[in-house]
Amino acid sequence: MKISCKEFELELKHPFSISKFTRTSTPLLLLKVDYKGFTGYGEASMVPYMGESYASANAFLAKVDWNRFQYPFDFAEIHHYLDQLEPGNPAVKAAIDIALNDINGKILNQSCATIYGADLAKMPITSYTIGIDSPEVIKEKVADAKGFKVLKIKLGRDNDKELIRTIRSVSDLPLYVDANQGWSNKKEAIDMCYWLHDQGVLLIEQPMDKNNLEGNTWLTQRSPIPILADEAVQRLADMDNLRGAYHGINIKLMKSAGMYEAHQMILKARSFGMKILIGCMSETSIATLAGAALAPLCDWADLDGPWLTKNNPFDAPEMLDGKYILNNEPGLGLTGITESLFES
Repeated sequence: MKISCKEFELELKHPFSISKFTRTSTPLLLLKVDYKGFTGYGEASMVPYMGESYASANAFLAKVDWNRFQYPFDFAEIHHYLDQLEPGNPAVKAAIDIALNDINGKILNQSCATIYGADLAKMPITSYTIGIDSPEVIKEKVADAKGFKVLKIKLGRDNDKELIRTIRSVSDLPLYVDANQGWSNKKEAIDMCYWLHDQGVLLIEQPMDKNNLEGNTWLTQRSPIPILADEAVQRLADMDNLRGAYHGINIKLMKSAGMYEAHQMILKARSFGMKILIGCMSETSIATLAGAALAPLCDWADLDGPWLTKNNPFDAPEMLDGKYILNNEPGLGLTGITESLFES
């Protein structure tokens, strides 16, 4: 295998704020893997709060014995090997997994969606995320969401109702809410759940601290809106303690170390009777297409990465009526590739 990497700073259209962080860009590592005449593309989106960096990603890639990855790819064994090599580092592991899935599809002459059994006719609507901001900028962000059918709103500070009222002054679209662990008082939280229900909110991600299993369970048992685990669920092994504590989970490829384990999490969630939102970090079309290939297996999607950024180096996936329309090309179906991007 021949490996090429590109450090890339993905610039956001607006400063992006959640309950505890604000950023204007996201460091990415773009990965190109050539294998026996086939080329696969992967991506590590290293949002700062997850702890990965260019240095950690490059150091991990340097440890990988690429000769271990021979077709037919055994993704279970590949993930085991990468985890044994070094714990953590889910984003750079996702880059490897996504690139190999892209190659796998090209070898089989099938799309990744087909390989994972996803019926494209069941593609869910994807939401457009609006970070915490001033009322004036919130309205600008809503205007940027033209063509989307659902808005996802970041909450978790002391002005949550003001943000929702601002949204409602300019849009009547259904809403998803992500509190990013920002709520601490469970009785105030359940009151907020009922208020948000009246405002047309369809789900709430990670309302309370990820370690507060009792508080999140209490809320789940009483909320009129589905409560989803986000920060509380990173990898497959995290799911065992979540049955009954949440109505569902948010799966992100940058947390699950790629497509293979994300699919395993989907299967496990279904066995638990849980709902599934497939989400994303700040990402280019590479990781977005990887997520979209699994999205028809989920209940909701939040795959808006290319639409929140200014310098996605690839073609944006096609969207119609708020849903991604995949081209059904072998592998990811990534287009708009400039080979010079990977040249030093």
